[in-house]
Order: sequence, then structure tokens, then C-alpha cells
Amino acid sequence: MSEQQTYEFRDPHDLAPGDEEEVRLGQRLLGYLIGLGLSILLTATSFFVAGTDLVWQPSIPVALTVLAIAQMGVHLVFFLHITTGPDNTNNVMALAFGLLIVFLVIGGSIWIMSHLNQNMMPMDQIMRMQ
Repeated sequence: MSEQQTYEFRDPHDLAPGDEEEVRLGQRLLGYLIGLGLSILLTATSFFVAGTDLVWQPSIPVALTVLAIAQMGVHLVFFLHITTGPDNTNNVMALAFGLLIVFLVIGGSIWIMSHLNQNMMPMDQIMRMQ
């Protein structure tokens, strides 16, 4: 199947901003400005949530996590142009592999730090060695 035929079957609603075939500079710039505005709004909201007493204190980590996930979504769609379209399979696979590596590094670091105490020599033996 040729590239032209592939585009005929693609859903027009499954395109990231700026991923259209014939995009004028104004439309592309508008997509980036919308992404920038949303990023600034989400960042400012995160600082507001973390620094105010208006939010119930135990819910702050949950709120920050939700805002961080929303921020990642904005970056994926507006700046990296990742959609569910068939031509973005490589991008999605690269993103999934990157996330796997990050989770492995973070999980391994946490596991190592939590088991450091078990692998240490008892303090009385350390003192006798000196």
C-alpha cells in the first residue's frame, strides 16, 4: 500500500496539532502557543496547590500527580505530536521503551536503598574491626 493510500484511510480526527499534511505556519504556531499556554497554566496551578492552605493537605500529592500527568499529556500531544494514528507507531514504541527504562531505574534504586540496611555489617562488628 502506498503512502498516499495510507493517508486516505486515516481518521482526520486522530491528528495531533501540527500533524496535518498541509499546515500553514499560523496554524502550527497556534498549536504550539496553545500547548505553551496549557503548560504554563498547569505549572502555575501546581505551584498554587503546593503553596496554599486552600487545598486539603492530604490531597496535595494526589493533585500534583494529576497535574503532572496532564502536563505530560499536553507535551505529548502539542509538542511531540504523538497520536494513536498508524504512522505514529514508532514514536509510541520509543516512548513506551523510554518509560520502561525510567521505571526500571527508579524501581531498582528504591529497591537497593530499601535493602541497604540488611546488607550492612552490624555496628558492633564494625566497632570491633577498628
